[in-house]
Amino acid sequence: MRWLVTGAAGMLGRDVVAVLDGADVTALGRAQLDVTDADAVDAAVRGHDVVVNTAAWTDVDGAETAEAEATAVNGTGPANLAAACARHDARLVHVSTDYVFDGAASAPYAEDAPTAPRSAYGRSKLAGERAVLSALPDAGYVVRTAWLYGEHGGNFVATMARLSAAREFLDVVDDQRGQPTWSMDVATRLVEIVRADAPAGIYHATNSGETTWFGLARAVFAHLGLDPARVRPTTTDKFPRPAPRPAYSVLGHAGWTRAGLPPLRPWEGALAAAAPVVLPHG
Repeated sequence: MRWLVTGAAGMLGRDVVAVLDGADVTALGRAQLDVTDADAVDAAVRGHDVVVNTAAWTDVDGAETAEAEATAVNGTGPANLAAACARHDARLVHVSTDYVFDGAASAPYAEDAPTAPRSAYGRSKLAGERAVLSALPDAGYVVRTAWLYGEHGGNFVATMARLSAAREFLDVVDDQRGQPTWSMDVATRLVEIVRADAPAGIYHATNSGETTWFGLARAVFAHLGLDPARVRPTTTDKFPRPAPRPAYSVLGHAGWTRAGLPPLRPWEGALAAAAPVVLPHG
């Protein structure tokens, strides 16, 4: 089986390539493949059996003033990949986001819950989902994730660790709920879904359980051997941002039953396993 990983220089992409160690893999970062270039995408996909698309515009706030550019990467890019996969008889695993939902729920979003993005970023990602599912009804996987952190690239866990050395106290929002998710767990699942020959469709790859950013920050401090009381709760309105943040980003995991795979492990266990590689003193 020949694999193509797009966005391979990013946090999740690098983990996917690591999981595929020993397999026949072509790893292309943004410098090697512009997913908005349909001809380049077709040439890259040709000869591969599976494409894992981790290429994305991830600047949530920047998308508010550059929606066309974000949609080119997050919407047109997946559409190009899906069309090429359809032509060359390849499967496509496409990574999406909780931002396709409105964030107003009070129970986990099921895979088939109505989408209603409130941000330009969310709209751009929903466009990509729809393109993949339309072009590849039997060979396309849309895998939503959220609150991602990992060894490579900037993320909330790394930021908390850095700030812990620079500030005595940190004020962190306690009114947004979600599922801290280790990128390596997601990368592993993106590969497993293909190897398990899972049915096409939508899946949610987030670590189980839920907490707030405040709760996650305190857990990071605890793993660093620091006093969690140095993290103080605050509210979203104290940190205004161009793009609205979902108040509730908890995703349901019932879809894994279709694949014969269990949900991802609880977020606390994932953070403990990740600590040696994502925290400076883990």
